[in-house]
Amino acid sequence: MRTTSVGVIRIATKGPGDVSGLMDLIGSGVIDPKSILAVLGKTEGNGGVNDFTREYAVAALCTALAPRLGLSPEEVEQRIAFVMSGGTEGVLSPHITVFTRREAERPASVSDKRLSIGMAHTRDFLPEELGRSAQIAETAKAVKAAMEDAGIADPADVHFVQIKCPLLTSDRVEAAGARGNKTATTSAYTSMAYSRGASALGVAVALGEITSDIRDEDVLRRYDLFSSVASTSSGIELMHNVVIVLGNSASSASEFEIGHTVMSDAIDATAVMSALESVGLGIASQAKAGREFVNIFAKAEASPNGSVRGFRHTMLEDTDISSTRHARAAVGGLIAGLAGTGAIYVSGGAEHQGPAGGGPVAVIARLPD
Repeated sequence: MRTTSVGVIRIATKGPGDVSGLMDLIGSGVIDPKSILAVLGKTEGNGGVNDFTREYAVAALCTALAPRLGLSPEEVEQRIAFVMSGGTEGVLSPHITVFTRREAERPASVSDKRLSIGMAHTRDFLPEELGRSAQIAETAKAVKAAMEDAGIADPADVHFVQIKCPLLTSDRVEAAGARGNKTATTSAYTSMAYSRGASALGVAVALGEITSDIRDEDVLRRYDLFSSVASTSSGIELMHNVVIVLGNSASSASEFEIGHTVMSDAIDATAVMSALESVGLGIASQAKAGREFVNIFAKAEASPNGSVRGFRHTMLEDTDISSTRHARAAVGGLIAGLAGTGAIYVSGGAEHQGPAGGGPVAVIARLPD
């Protein structure tokens, strides 16, 4: 069995094009650029269709890493999984989290499972396939491939599956129509939800959380169908799904571990505390001896039934501010207070990612030497 060591480091950014923190760590030898497998980031855009901070951030990273890797920027984007989530409302702070992986020997003294990471890509989708069974099925295949890449066999050891997925534009809708096909929606903004939802259902199928007999009409309707570990984010910059599986594996020699729980709603502080405790952490960075908080990853959405614990919310009716921005700010504030930092990864739009109105929350901690 191949043994790997996964590293994780969180780096603050001054803007979507700021790569100075990463370059400093590469220059000092802390990070080997050839070992970078994935980069998850929060950028200060609006998180919508026209949030170009995501593409700008990826372009800046690829341009900076290209000479270090002896590749073109385009080749860097193919080699490394970049997932940028737009929207740092409230106290959320822009940052990137860099995941590295290298071959390593597992010490004989290590008996527990440690953090592992795997990556896979789906094929490119046709516009009319987004939000439908084809996207679900292809995503499920990619999740299984990413699990194999991570050395994870048991779905119970998967604690977070991050996916970057496409969305529809007017040109893509028109292209489908020219072939005589209809898309799931003609709204670019609504297509983000369809793509996120179908991708999340693909995760649920792959991990056995739900059966595979899902119909197209179940997407964004059957909210009783969901994954407890999926986190999906839509972007204009691609037409396929990038799948990153994070879990714990007996083949990992990493000094990190990951755990998760599921928030039942946007104010479920108990679930966040449980996620922290699952890796030996407490509130506001309190931890067992030697353990260190690295980052927390969560999904947020406005409850689709218009209420939270019996009280009406107005996030879905506010025509000035998108409900996803409200939700990110609310959940981000809650988690930041418990984690002791605003530099956390909270992504909006949790369709089929946890129960309606809630979502997965995963925590990575560094273990004692």
